Amino acid sequence: MEHKIKAFFSQESSGGILLMLAVALAMILANSPLAVLYQGFLDTPVQVRFGQLDINKPLLLWVNDGLMALFFLLIGLEVKRELVEGALSSVSKASLPTFAAIGGMLFPALVYLGFNLGNEATQNGWAIPAATDIAFALGVLALLGKRVPVALKVFLLALAIIDDIGVIVIIALFYSSDLSVMSLVIAAIAIASMVILNLKGVRTLTPYALLGLLLWIAVLKSGVHATLAGVVLAFCIPLKVKPGEESPSRYLEHSLHPWSTFMILPLFAFANAGLSLEGMSFASLAEPASLGVMLGLLLGKPMGVLLFSYLAVRLKWASLPKGINWLQISAIAVLCGVGFTMSIFITSLAFEHSAVEVGNYARLGTLVGSMLSATIAYFWLSKVLPIIKEK
Repeated sequence: MEHKIKAFFSQESSGGILLMLAVALAMILANSPLAVLYQGFLDTPVQVRFGQLDINKPLLLWVNDGLMALFFLLIGLEVKRELVEGALSSVSKASLPTFAAIGGMLFPALVYLGFNLGNEATQNGWAIPAATDIAFALGVLALLGKRVPVALKVFLLALAIIDDIGVIVIIALFYSSDLSVMSLVIAAIAIASMVILNLKGVRTLTPYALLGLLLWIAVLKSGVHATLAGVVLAFCIPLKVKPGEESPSRYLEHSLHPWSTFMILPLFAFANAGLSLEGMSFASLAEPASLGVMLGLLLGKPMGVLLFSYLAVRLKWASLPKGINWLQISAIAVLCGVGFTMSIFITSLAFEHSAVEVGNYARLGTLVGSMLSATIAYFWLSKVLPIIKEK
């Protein structure tokens, strides 16, 4: 049994499987006699106070503002590594996934606005279908094992990372409000201190962690979403070191990855995917928020990724990776329609102060659109990928 458990956690697909289980459990609890206990658990007040500093939030917001800041720290570390020495380290490597990601963010937003433009209650959710859930998407890809060419996996990873950068910018520009100048000044001081540490060659993680905590508190109190503190911290932590030294950035990325995959993301999904279906029917999918998110993910995402990729190649601004064809790129474009945790996260920001049913409709669209995209992409890929014969 112990061997089987270790084998499960070593598989790439295990993160996606845990996400699905967390969503399923949340849905079951939210639509059972235990719904009151489930909601009560999420509403549990958690307070941290030190002198005049008081952070008092329900457990749900500690997950969304706190644990997700660690997830965005991991994203930041991955983005920095890819920019410095990976799939985004040169123009030739980054061109195709960059164009694909831009199209993959623009078209879903346009599809959503096509159903919600002029609707003040729902149009703020335009960015919901623009996000790709990298963990879930890679989990689906991992189900196909060695049949997936390395170049295709790198393309998806690079596209998803650029997509994450876009989401970070969107959150900073469009989902931050009521800014506190004092808090922003403190945040700027914390960032400047970390940059100085980096330039001075400090490789110990402890001072970065302490300043990162200060930065998170300042950003939390500033009105900018707290998860962005994780990204800024990641870019301040040193990546390149002298020969023989261990890279702090690589060490932290390696350490955070299992926590993110097996605890943070499943817990976030469990806390945010508990959609009560009471009063809902198939007609609920025709609501503007539901339809906009669902079709944004299912149609807008692949259309944008594929069209912008094709135009970039046709105009000779980019080239297809060696050994990859357009049928495989098309299947990956559909797989990018798996929004899941990232889309649900943006939903929590977009409709934080709106009527509950608006957010619920958006979550319904996210769940349906993501599951359909994952299913279609899996069977499409299984048809277009080469068969690997066992020796």
